[in-house]
Amino acid sequence: MINKKYLVTFFMPIFLIVSPSVAAAQAPLTLAESIDIALKNSFVLNIAKEGTKSATAQKREAMTGFLPKFSTSYSYRRLNEEPQISFPGYGPIPPFGISYGTKDNYNWVIEAKQPIFAGGGILANYQASRIGADVASVEEIAKYQDVVQDVKIAYFDVLRAQRVLEAADQSVKMLEAHRNVADNYFQVGFIAKNDLLQAEVELANGRQTLIRAQNAVDMAKARFNTLLKRRIFEPVEVVDALNYQPLEQSMEECLAIAKQNRPELKVAALKAEQASKAVWMARSELFPSLSLVGNYTRFGDEASVSGSKFQDAESWYVMAVASWNFWEWGKTKFRVDASKARENQAIETSKEVNDQITLEIKNAYLLLREAENQIVVSEKVIEQAEENFRISEERYKERVSTSTEVLDAQTLLTRAKSQYANALGDYNINYAKLQRAMGVIGP
Repeated sequence: MINKKYLVTFFMPIFLIVSPSVAAAQAPLTLAESIDIALKNSFVLNIAKEGTKSATAQKREAMTGFLPKFSTSYSYRRLNEEPQISFPGYGPIPPFGISYGTKDNYNWVIEAKQPIFAGGGILANYQASRIGADVASVEEIAKYQDVVQDVKIAYFDVLRAQRVLEAADQSVKMLEAHRNVADNYFQVGFIAKNDLLQAEVELANGRQTLIRAQNAVDMAKARFNTLLKRRIFEPVEVVDALNYQPLEQSMEECLAIAKQNRPELKVAALKAEQASKAVWMARSELFPSLSLVGNYTRFGDEASVSGSKFQDAESWYVMAVASWNFWEWGKTKFRVDASKARENQAIETSKEVNDQITLEIKNAYLLLREAENQIVVSEKVIEQAEENFRISEERYKERVSTSTEVLDAQTLLTRAKSQYANALGDYNINYAKLQRAMGVIGP
């Protein structure tokens, strides 16, 4: 028979090893931890990061426009016969032919080309690509802030739904207590059956409200899991972070912060600057281009390109090449006009973005102040509703008030608690939206 003492001694170390990990897995998530998980798993942020990599590579590609280009080629050409110069003959000299080449011809060419002047097109292209890399980097920051905002909203939605669920659960418990008191009074004949039925109906309504509140919690947790890229049915436990922190900035201060930090404003300004560089790229085609070319060639009648009896094995030259497309039926002009139009579009878009951000901040600011006022009012209403319910319940127990008064008082108390939970949730959510509107990531 196995000794129980040995079993305890054997399994205790395993329990000590496993239990910390289990406890850690069940630990509630903080807001910071939720944000970290979402940032690591976000598809949107990964797409933005890939966009930044692409733009950086394009900038490096444009940089190569300033550098010399090297190329090489190897060719083989077979003629049907050796090239000859024929002499028809004259007098005693019979006709004859003299060969000056071979049937087999191998060529190996190495060429270097260095642009000297391109009308400013190479420089403008590099500057546009560099701005494009900056745009991608700032857009990545904007996506980062979007993810953080979405996590905050989902996190606070879960907490708000749980607060409303708590209020609904407390309401059901109070309704059950009142129903029990009403049932006792009915049994001894103190109240009519109509009063008992009224209590039963209100209890049924309260339970229905509790079901809706539970469904709201489940949906909020599902949205939270989806945002963090977790399994949709994975249990969610979060640390309660619904608190009230009065906003210290005025609306004008919020607008000033947004003008300095909002990534969308930076993106719009950078795109307008990038469009101006595109105009310079188009204009560069109005000017001639100048380049320096160096060529080294090896020739031979065999694959080793070691020369032939008719030609030396190698040759080289250096030349300057100037080219100018001076007439293309207005093609370059039309391209410049199109680039100017896109530049004007970018400038107008920048102005529109500024107006939209101003409106966004004003809307978030007003909603935040509205929720702030609602919090203050709801706190007082809860105190009054609790006292009203206490008095009504005592009066009912003393049989000096009706069941309707108690139920009305309980309804007012539940409504006050739900409104307070919603106001607190709205405040935190709108605070997160205002931070995003200002382009800052706060606690």
